[in-house]
Amino acid sequence: MTATQTLIQADAVPRKAAPRRPLSRSAVRVLRRIPVWIIVAILLVVVLYPQVWIILGSFKTQTEFLSNPTWALPEAFNLDNYVQALTRGNVATNYRNSLLVTLPSVALIVLLGVAAGYALEVMIWKGRNATLLLILAGIMVPGQMILVPLFTVYFKIGITNSLWPLIITYTVMGLPLTTFLMATYFRAIPREIFEAATMDGCSPLRSFFVIAMPLMKNAILTVALVQFFSVWNDLLIALTFTTNPDLATIQVGLLSMNDEYGSTQFGPLFAAISINIVALLIVFVFLNKKIMTGLAAGSVKG
Repeated sequence: MTATQTLIQADAVPRKAAPRRPLSRSAVRVLRRIPVWIIVAILLVVVLYPQVWIILGSFKTQTEFLSNPTWALPEAFNLDNYVQALTRGNVATNYRNSLLVTLPSVALIVLLGVAAGYALEVMIWKGRNATLLLILAGIMVPGQMILVPLFTVYFKIGITNSLWPLIITYTVMGLPLTTFLMATYFRAIPREIFEAATMDGCSPLRSFFVIAMPLMKNAILTVALVQFFSVWNDLLIALTFTTNPDLATIQVGLLSMNDEYGSTQFGPLFAAISINIVALLIVFVFLNKKIMTGLAAGSVKG
């Protein structure tokens, strides 16, 4: 066999492909996380774009709203719309009323709810299970069904021209869910802690303030924030029981700003909405970790 034939036969034999190097673990993790990152990015765009659009719109004039495209940036960044919303739009008064209603309501909801959860889960007495079921039945009652009877009662006792109807209604409607959550959180705390305190001569009232409240601080903060957002963002109850414009909350004030000037002034309206959004967003961002810790506190027993 000649050298030429040997080379031809060698070329005819298929060569083995070089073995592929396996991907490193870090590269595999990155590839697996790419779909999650894409989904998170899409959700961020969906959630943040309307808020950014409203904030940018708060700097536009009425002419820009009517003439320029909706996605156009404001021609100038000035605070005229914010000043107009706080003065002529009564947004400052509405914010004051919302704070006067929300803070006492949340304080009463948390105090009474924590006390009820402590009494139903830690203290032993006859009929506590039936009492818990009776309280939980309040969750199944739609709020729309009791507005008219409540308005009649408030009118007869003469407190309709004040903020007390809102405070009382928010407190009563927030108690069933708060009691249920607090009872769940107390169930996750070992009973031996309270039994040892009782053996050392600690009364139930002192045990509640000295032991239960410090152990439940994350859960209390979480429930308080949930109820705060619920009360602050409510429109139906505030619109039903608020007959005086000077007592209107922020949500009622935003609704009334649609015809405050005879026609909708989008600049002041967007400015008022932006103030509301930014304030709540700051509260949530700074307390986000506490909220997550409180939500997980009652998920594991023992």
